[in-house]
Amino acid sequence: MKRITDWRVDELNNEQLDIYKEIINGPRGNVLGPIRVWLNNPNFAKYAQAVGKYVRYESSLSPALSELAIITTGRCWSSQFEWEQHAPLAEKNGIKIEHINKIANGIRPIFKNLDEQIIYDFAAEVNIKKNVSDEVYDRAYDLLGLNAVIDIVAICGYYNLISMTINVFKVSSEATKWILPEVKNFEKMLP
Repeated sequence: MKRITDWRVDELNNEQLDIYKEIINGPRGNVLGPIRVWLNNPNFAKYAQAVGKYVRYESSLSPALSELAIITTGRCWSSQFEWEQHAPLAEKNGIKIEHINKIANGIRPIFKNLDEQIIYDFAAEVNIKKNVSDEVYDRAYDLLGLNAVIDIVAICGYYNLISMTINVFKVSSEATKWILPEVKNFEKMLP
C-alpha cells in the first residue's frame, strides 16, 4: 500500500482487533487488500465487511454467478488485485476460462447458460453505463427473481467500493497469471 502505511496486528487497537478477529474467524479467513485499508477506520470497516460477508457468502446467487458479477465489476475498474483474487475463484466455481479471458480482454462472452449470460450482461451494463436497460432488467427479473436482481446490484456496488479502494490506495497485487491487459474502451463488453 503506497498511500497509507500498512499495519501489524500488534498495532491494532481493541476496536480494530475485534473486527480483525471477526474477519479471520469468518468465511474469509484472512484480512487482505482493501479490508486492510478499511481497518484504519474501524467504524467503517465493521459495516463494510459485514456487507461484504453477505454479498460474497450469503447472497441468493450461486458462487459461480457471484464470482462472474465480481470479475465483471473488477474488470470494469481495471482492478488488478480484485481480478487476481476472483478470476481463479470464478474458474474454480465453473466459469469457463475462455469466458474469463474474454472478460479480461474487455470483450463480451457469449454463454450457453442463460443465468451466466444475464448476470454478465447485467453486471457489464450497470458498471459501464451506470444503469441497466429495461430489456436486461426484465430478463434478469424474469429468469432469476427480485432477490437475485437486488443481490446483483449489491454485489456490483460492493465490488465497486472494493475496486475503488484498491485503485485509490494503490493496493498492490502479486501479478500472477491473471494479469489484466489494458482496455481503453469497455463498449465491447456490452450486449
